[in-house]
Amino acid sequence: MDAPPPAYTTAEAAERATSWRRLVSAGAAAVTPATIRSWASRGHLAATGLDDRGHPLYALPDLAKAEKATRGRALRLVGIGTP
Repeated sequence: MDAPPPAYTTAEAAERATSWRRLVSAGAAAVTPATIRSWASRGHLAATGLDDRGHPLYALPDLAKAEKATRGRALRLVGIGTP
C-alpha cells in the first residue's frame, strides 16, 4: 500500500510556491501564507485535510496548479511579463 503524498501547512505551502515563483521572476515575486488562504477562498486551492490543530493542509500537486493558475497576474503586478 502506497503512503499518502505529503501535505503542507499554509506556511509550508507558501514557502514552496515562493521557491517556484522566484524561479520565473528572478526573485521578485513571493507567495505569503495570506496568498495561500486567498487561493483557497477563491477556489484555486482545496485543502486535502486538517492538521492536529484544525488548520488546512495542502497537497503539492494542488499547490503547483494554484501557483501556475495565478502566476501571470502575480508577475504582471511586479512588472514582469509571463514567460
